[in-house]
Amino acid sequence: MDTVKIEILGTGCKKCQQLEKNAKQAVTNLNLTAEVLHITDPVEISMRGVMTTPAIAVNGKVVGKGLISVEQIQPLLQN
Repeated sequence: MDTVKIEILGTGCKKCQQLEKNAKQAVTNLNLTAEVLHITDPVEISMRGVMTTPAIAVNGKVVGKGLISVEQIQPLLQN
């Protein structure tokens, strides 16, 4: 199976950190191979059309905004 690329878009606030933890837990729950990156550059974040953080991108596509749960992330990783 290919490696899933997950990017957390946010400045590093508590919500951003929690979203990263949730994403990592979703990866573990699904037994996926994934690379999880945290993008903190505000210019890069805004270039992706994200105006409020945190947000999550899977394989380059923004798929969720705000602090979403592990259960909400899991289906996003299975596509």
